[in-house]
Amino acid sequence: MFARIGRLVRGFFSLFISGIEEANPEALMAAARDDFRAKMAQYNMALARMAGVGERLKGQVKGKTSKAQDLERRILANHAAGNMELAGTLARELQELKADLTTDTEELKETEEAYQANLRQAKVVQREFEDKVRRLEKQLSQVQIKEAQAEAAAALGNTAFKVGDLGDTLKDVEGVLQKRYEVSAGKARVAKDMVNMAEIQEKEGERKALEQNALAEFLASQGVQAPAAGTSTPATEKQIGPS
Repeated sequence: MFARIGRLVRGFFSLFISGIEEANPEALMAAARDDFRAKMAQYNMALARMAGVGERLKGQVKGKTSKAQDLERRILANHAAGNMELAGTLARELQELKADLTTDTEELKETEEAYQANLRQAKVVQREFEDKVRRLEKQLSQVQIKEAQAEAAAALGNTAFKVGDLGDTLKDVEGVLQKRYEVSAGKARVAKDMVNMAEIQEKEGERKALEQNALAEFLASQGVQAPAAGTSTPATEKQIGPS
């Protein structure tokens, strides 16, 4: 009996959680992103440790290579000097060093290959995850659009509109616009009436007279006779410039 009750309780919790998940797909996507970031962080830490091992092996290979070259020089120098015993000892040390160097070189190669392979895998997994997230976001957007359309259609179907209500609203808008037009038109008329047209015409005539005087002075300085008022300037071959 307790087992049956336990299964029933688990079933209710499962239904409850499933309902929450269906109602909040964005939360599921956010949780998936967080989980992926956490796993990628762990993976990157492992890659970093592997890269550290590779760098350590590189240092060992470099150091042992330099030491092997130094031993070769010492062996040749002692052999030339007749120190055969020391030369043999150094030769034996060089032999062991080269064996270690071969082992380190192979381990470095294997480590680098494993690092590059895991790095490529991490990039592929990340790209696949991002592509899947984009597809899900697009699908979620489409679902939300369809749900909004369905809600709008349901709201329109369940609502009884009254034409009179809409007409009254439009009449209110029309009245507001008419009042604004009247106020603006009145302000424009007042501004127009306030303008002193006689003064404007007087200033316009004064400006034209000053322009004609300036033109006459310029023509006189160039040796060109100014035309009489009201006549057009006759054609002349006189070029502009000092006489």
